[in-house]
Amino acid sequence: MQKPIILFKDFTFQYHAQAEPSLYDINLAIYPGEKILIAGPSGSGKSTLANCINGLIPFNYRGSITGHVEVNSVETSKQNVFELSKIVGTVLQDTDGQFVGLTTGEDIAFSLENNCVPKDEMLPLVKSAANLTGMGDAFLDASPFDLSGGQKQRVSMSGVLVEDVQILLFDEPLASLDPATGKLAVELIDKIKKDTDTTVVIIEHRIEDVLFRAVDRVIVMQDGRIVADSPTDELLSTDFLRDTGLREPLYVAAMKYAGVKITPAHHSSQIDTLRLQEGDKSSINQWYNESAKTTKQSSETELIRIQDLSFTYEARDTPALSGVNFTIDEGEMTAIVGTNGAGKSTLAKLICGFETPSSGSISLRKKDITENSIASRAEHIGYVMQNPNQMICKPFISEEVGLGLFNRGVSENEINERVEATLEICGLRQFRKWPISALSYGQKKRVTIASVLILEPDIIILDEPTAGQDYRHYTEIMEFLRTLQKRGITVLLITHDMHLMLEYAPRALVFSEGKLLADMSSSELLCNPELSEKASLKETSLFHLAEKCNIADPAAFTKCFVDFEERTRNNA
Repeated sequence: MQKPIILFKDFTFQYHAQAEPSLYDINLAIYPGEKILIAGPSGSGKSTLANCINGLIPFNYRGSITGHVEVNSVETSKQNVFELSKIVGTVLQDTDGQFVGLTTGEDIAFSLENNCVPKDEMLPLVKSAANLTGMGDAFLDASPFDLSGGQKQRVSMSGVLVEDVQILLFDEPLASLDPATGKLAVELIDKIKKDTDTTVVIIEHRIEDVLFRAVDRVIVMQDGRIVADSPTDELLSTDFLRDTGLREPLYVAAMKYAGVKITPAHHSSQIDTLRLQEGDKSSINQWYNESAKTTKQSSETELIRIQDLSFTYEARDTPALSGVNFTIDEGEMTAIVGTNGAGKSTLAKLICGFETPSSGSISLRKKDITENSIASRAEHIGYVMQNPNQMICKPFISEEVGLGLFNRGVSENEINERVEATLEICGLRQFRKWPISALSYGQKKRVTIASVLILEPDIIILDEPTAGQDYRHYTEIMEFLRTLQKRGITVLLITHDMHLMLEYAPRALVFSEGKLLADMSSSELLCNPELSEKASLKETSLFHLAEKCNIADPAAFTKCFVDFEERTRNNA
């Protein structure tokens, strides 16, 4: 009988600094060659479990342990991090935090250099690892920090594969990737698994995106415990993901709304393998016809006008933005989407005044603000950056969130009241006295959002607001933004999250190579395969479900689903 390559037996772990265990009575066996998805809400113990596998617990993060963890049939406590790193290769969520070399080649070769591998032996190993992840020789001399998000991730993967590891451990590999690049990443992980027979463990919130390629089992964690461990088709036949506060695949949710009784025979783990009976198709069509509603109209009061806007960075010949024109109405929530490097973040910098346009103009309430200072714009425009570490400047959460109000001379009592209310909405109230350094990446993200939301500007621009968030916190943040929107505050969302677009942004501005490619409804965009491909998006699974059910207008079906979900949330 095959032995597990990863084995937890009656394992409990409690950090020295915490009053309660982070993991309770874990019993888990993962076998060689398996591909496992670990999902669960933030704080459920996923990352702690991963740190027990790669040896950071007990060697770097100290705490009380009962039970046993074995990797490759040896107790981890009897090994060390160096020994475990030759068995377990970890790819972090924040790839920038994993780079140590000045060039891609140096970074991939880092572990080989530590092992004193001769240079003539090292180069073929580096090239082999780079080729395995699709990077090839062309990028070996490039700086890792000049690469796209997807390329950075491939470099990180090459750096662990060069050791010929037996286990690949991915910590939210899709968090910072656009949908098309995320799709390629999932395909690459699957290809590596098949080519090398490596055991793959993926920790990820974006369940539907990971399931684009089959996994052997899904493990669901909640409150430090494993609450589900089953094949994907069996898990999706239940309401377990939804009851645990996790996002089901959209096509599965639509089928359940339509009253379809999903069983493992539906093979619902992937939209491509989904098998629908005629009765299922009839139920879905009937639900669609009964649930369709008329679209609400916007206020049509102009807030922002962008006219013939162009911008080129110094030392670059190609414009980052070229001839961009659009208007945003007061109270709109609009998604700005497109591939990495399309000009989305550059547009935000120009609106905020961080950069000066090469040509064109920006108007706020029909007044030209192109020459206005950053400070004067900040009275009306709030900006939340993608990387929270670039925004945080105070040691404690409450101080960071209240800093903007303090700088504006608001009274201490009012600051405290507004800080408490905002932290509650953003799911951070229980951490209000914590130091920033003790927070996870996703928690830091919520702190930066809170620090801008508390100021209640006329328009808020958020760069990837839900990256690294579980479905519950994602929903809380977006519902809070929606309450601000209903009060007349305009929200611009720079995002790769297609679920966010569909649920919360009726309109999408699509950028590609510095140009505004399209200005259309999100449901129409994600039911347009050709346009989605140009923008490095991918069409929604609802589009494919509509096709399988012979629904003539997939975009209308998608909009119907979004409206139905909003009504369901409001009723709840």
